[in-house]
Amino acid sequence: MPESKKIEYKSEGKKIPTLEVPPDLVTPSADNRFDVPGAANKPTTYSQYTNDKKADVAKGDTSVLPDVGNMRIERDGTQRWLLVPGVPPEKLWDKVKEFWQENGLALDVEDPNTGVMETQWAENRAKIPQDFIRNTLGKLIDSIYSTSERDKYRTRLERTPDGSTEIYLSQRGMQEVFITENKDDTRWEPRPPDPDLEAEMLRRLMVRLGSTDAQAKAQLAASATQTDTRASFDRNTGVLTVNEPFDRSWRRIGLALDRVNFTVEDRDRSQGIYYVRYVDPDADVKKGDTGILSKLAFWKSSDKDIDKNVQYRIYVKDIGDNSTVQVLTREGGAAPVDTSRKILNLLYEQLK
Repeated sequence: MPESKKIEYKSEGKKIPTLEVPPDLVTPSADNRFDVPGAANKPTTYSQYTNDKKADVAKGDTSVLPDVGNMRIERDGTQRWLLVPGVPPEKLWDKVKEFWQENGLALDVEDPNTGVMETQWAENRAKIPQDFIRNTLGKLIDSIYSTSERDKYRTRLERTPDGSTEIYLSQRGMQEVFITENKDDTRWEPRPPDPDLEAEMLRRLMVRLGSTDAQAKAQLAASATQTDTRASFDRNTGVLTVNEPFDRSWRRIGLALDRVNFTVEDRDRSQGIYYVRYVDPDADVKKGDTGILSKLAFWKSSDKDIDKNVQYRIYVKDIGDNSTVQVLTREGGAAPVDTSRKILNLLYEQLK
């Protein structure tokens, strides 16, 4: 498991907006921590004041985060997610956004309608060797030091039928490799997702949402036991079977879609359908960009023939103790066989 002190991100792109505003530049917003309870001519007791504040929260005051001390990390195979009982996604959205910013990760995508946030590519600065020269000159030449790895995170908040929230966190990685014998040219290629890195960021998120560090570590340790659940994929018939009931299959497939670059544009849990569109990882590279991200070579992966402009339906069907997964067209018909098998194979690699 990565130690916290070995994770220190710095985004590649736009500057991360600060969360603090100098008090001499703007009028600070009202802070009722120092308000005298009751109106000027209407004294009251502290208990009455407390009850009034509880009533405000009940009316929808989202500035106060409810007690989340009973949140927990759940795990299935290599996949983990955070369950926050009794708290809807809209009360967690701003806190999760602040979490990424505080960890040095700027956001490229913020879509409250789908509950998705995605960070920019970022470098883990803690992996830079602390040699004598760097320790001596410090930040004066810090900008010339770089690692050969970059990470990007996607967070998806999903409302459960009982009004709770499940938070799915997925990581994508890439690494710079030499492509010539003389080692004079490089390109960026994908790294496999790192479940341990995802778990560490979930632990940090738990702490940010109100859990103690000890509670978060205990939850992470409790989720460390591998389960026997798996999936099977018959490449001849093109049938992907998840060896779990619908509820758990739905969660696992949603996280698998995040890991393999599908954007969930909409979903209908009651019908078992994810409406998705494949996102080419190379789309991060702007034309004419001569920076490090201009050497991405994601097109070498097995997903190169998937049409990036087509929306698909991923249909999860309940068959009792197991579930099957099908790829449909936008209109609900059967997707082309080759495309369907490529997508199901990508999902299977994450679910097996």
